[in-house]
Amino acid sequence: MAEIKDPENTVIIELKDGNVVVELLPDVAPKHVERMKELARAGAYDNVAFHRVIEGFMAQTGDVANGNMEKDFNIRLAGTGGSDLGNVPAEFSKLPFDRGVLGAARSQDPNSANSQFFIMFQDGHFLNGQYTVYGRVIEGMEHVDAITRGEPPANPDRMISVKVAADT
Repeated sequence: MAEIKDPENTVIIELKDGNVVVELLPDVAPKHVERMKELARAGAYDNVAFHRVIEGFMAQTGDVANGNMEKDFNIRLAGTGGSDLGNVPAEFSKLPFDRGVLGAARSQDPNSANSQFFIMFQDGHFLNGQYTVYGRVIEGMEHVDAITRGEPPANPDRMISVKVAADT
């Protein structure tokens, strides 16, 4: 396993093929990092589907309202919801959207990020400065690459669990 330098700011996303270790960036986007850890610790991300997965671009998940495969899952609504918590204001930075970067999904309003996020399959620098970067995959990118594609996928993959490394 990759060396985890800061367990409090590292999340482990369990996928069907194995774990994805994400280093969070509290110095870059502290509010987004705090939201992800709060939702992970509440178990809100567990069993949530990857509802938008575009080849050569990214895999999007985190709709805790509509994307839970164990509860009221509705693939037609997945991607339209967030958490019961308020939205998180944009925390734009100079960090580029490179392969493995975790970014905040949002609507047209830059300050509408809530619980959804995406992981880049490859560089997408056209997103630079328009979306918040708040993490990067440090291990397990091959498992991200294996996520079923589709908008939405016919049989979506899901995050089995999401845990803060300090809690494991």
